[in-house]
Amino acid sequence: MTMKQTAWDFFDACETGKGWDGCKQCCHDGATFAAQADALGDVTTLEGYTEWMKGLLTPLPDGRYELKSFAVDEERSNVTAAAVFHGTHTVDAGSGAPSGKSVAADYVYVMDFDGDKIKHMTKIWNDGHSLKQLGWA
Repeated sequence: MTMKQTAWDFFDACETGKGWDGCKQCCHDGATFAAQADALGDVTTLEGYTEWMKGLLTPLPDGRYELKSFAVDEERSNVTAAAVFHGTHTVDAGSGAPSGKSVAADYVYVMDFDGDKIKHMTKIWNDGHSLKQLGWA
């Protein structure tokens, strides 16, 4: 499978809430994760992140992505995906009544490869802006 196809399979599975079970075939064991976002401050593995995304779709069951760009950089062995996450808080996931507010959050994934699998991913995202849109901050 190509780097582009693997990245696409991972991206789509992650963004549609498939969790680690739906993403792990695209990743090395122990694949790492980084983001300069307080909401993800404790998440250091790709497994943890994919489960976090799966959990996010509980209070935002209509959560979906709008893909803006998907680019392969062969020289640096990475794939970058830029998208907008959309969702509305309509379900109480144990943290309070639904706010009924919606989010449109720009974000970027940079998926670094070692061979044919993802070894690390960085998410670029303004969590504070997103939390305010949802009425969570």
